Amino acid sequence: MDNATASIQEEVAKRRTFAIISHPDAGKTTLTEKLLLYSGMIHTAGMVKGRKGRKAAASDWMAMEQERGISITSSAMQFTYKDTIINVLDTPGHEDFSEDTYRTLTAADCAIMVIDASKGVEKQTRKLFEVCRFRKIPVLTFINKMDMPGREPLDLMNEVENVLQIHSYAMNWPIGTGKEFQGVVDSLAKECIFFTRTSVGGAQRAEILRLPLQSLEAKEKIGEERYTQLIEELQLQEMAGNPFNQEDFLAGKVTPVFFASALTNFGVEPFFDAFIHLAPCPHARLANRPDGTEVEIDPINTPFSGYVFKLQANMDKRHRDSMAFIRICSGRFERDLIVKNHRTNREIRLSRPHGMVAGQRSTLDYAFPGDIIGVINPSLFAIGDTLSVTGGFNYKPLPQFQPEIFARLHPKDVSKRKSFDKGILQLSDEGAIQVLKPFEQSGDLIFAAVGQLQFEVMQYRLRDEYGVDTVLSPLSFSCSAWILGDPKTFEKSSNSALVLDRFGRPMALFTSQWEKQYSIKQNPKLEFVDVLS
Repeated sequence: MDNATASIQEEVAKRRTFAIISHPDAGKTTLTEKLLLYSGMIHTAGMVKGRKGRKAAASDWMAMEQERGISITSSAMQFTYKDTIINVLDTPGHEDFSEDTYRTLTAADCAIMVIDASKGVEKQTRKLFEVCRFRKIPVLTFINKMDMPGREPLDLMNEVENVLQIHSYAMNWPIGTGKEFQGVVDSLAKECIFFTRTSVGGAQRAEILRLPLQSLEAKEKIGEERYTQLIEELQLQEMAGNPFNQEDFLAGKVTPVFFASALTNFGVEPFFDAFIHLAPCPHARLANRPDGTEVEIDPINTPFSGYVFKLQANMDKRHRDSMAFIRICSGRFERDLIVKNHRTNREIRLSRPHGMVAGQRSTLDYAFPGDIIGVINPSLFAIGDTLSVTGGFNYKPLPQFQPEIFARLHPKDVSKRKSFDKGILQLSDEGAIQVLKPFEQSGDLIFAAVGQLQFEVMQYRLRDEYGVDTVLSPLSFSCSAWILGDPKTFEKSSNSALVLDRFGRPMALFTSQWEKQYSIKQNPKLEFVDVLS
């Protein structure tokens, strides 16, 4: 092995690239920020909601996110935690942004699933977990808000297993719950970890005291009655629980479970310490050769390659540019590297690569597999593009979901049409909204989304970034499907419509599921597809 290969291998071994998934309000963004606090990137953790007079979370850089306290876009951040290089992808929890979340998950090597201790496994958590299962992404479970009134820990463990159909293993166990939550027991070390608040709202690290589980001091600190109950719960877990091994975790057969409170920092540091040992480093990825056969792209021995999983415009209004986010899959990346875009067959010099921490750009000289780099995108990239030095393969395509909500959109001021068109083109390129053209090439554009909030964000960004106020007129369509076959033979019902997506692919729009099923039966020679990949 030469020195260059050894250097790449060493860098890959240090890296952990992961996404955080959850239902809205489970505490995902708070946990992301605590990673920054414990890594030393920020010295005081702010409040997530971003209300008047409070700080907004470091990972929520868009103004609308800060106003409403939700993650709308997927932000990528890199920092070091105890000699491990962390690449965290903070995904939107709101279901209206499931497309963006799915694309982001393709760039992750593992996921942290955040669950609210009072609510258990919620709808969006189940959806996102299924995406991880489909892509064989190992998942760690972080049961949050143990400092608040919630459900019994055994109850939560059972729900994770029954609802998600995966074995679970409690890596730690809570000492008390709600106001009585004072620490956790490390299941493997048989050690009590007690926490002490050092600030209001978890703005500073919690102090930690470690004592052997069987020690008299631990028993006195917990209290005799609660200590007896704790021992019984731990014994029950050992008898009924599943054994843990790293291979089953990496294969997606078992999820290690941690109990904690991200807000107070109780249980946060032991979780991060366990995470960097459990989570996998970047590994080989499947790609397709031109002849349709599959090939594994080795991260260490294959020269530079990566793919574009996200486009985002106007992250910094001073620059007024578009950023392409690239997941590096193999080889060493260096500034000014000349790569081939496999889709366009054009060579591109990546001359201004950026790393990101909370919307703040820093220029990168080099990067390695697992890293996420941002490059300025003067209309050279599209979501899903494979980039490499050697060529000869394409990473698996990113899926596109059928839209369910449709509307027409017009600028209030017709003199702003040019800015309106520019903004719509940018939002369409990002995959933030789908723009559909009439099949007959005459008539107004139709705007389509997976969820209503995407329309609100579209109008907000057109006003905030392009100075265009708009009027939205909802349409009666409620479902759709791409058409495979000759669209000219499509026998449509009176209420359906035939359109083309931004890539010129035919799509049918329907006012109801009944109408969709009826049209499928009426057109046996055509195939109707809900997800394109």
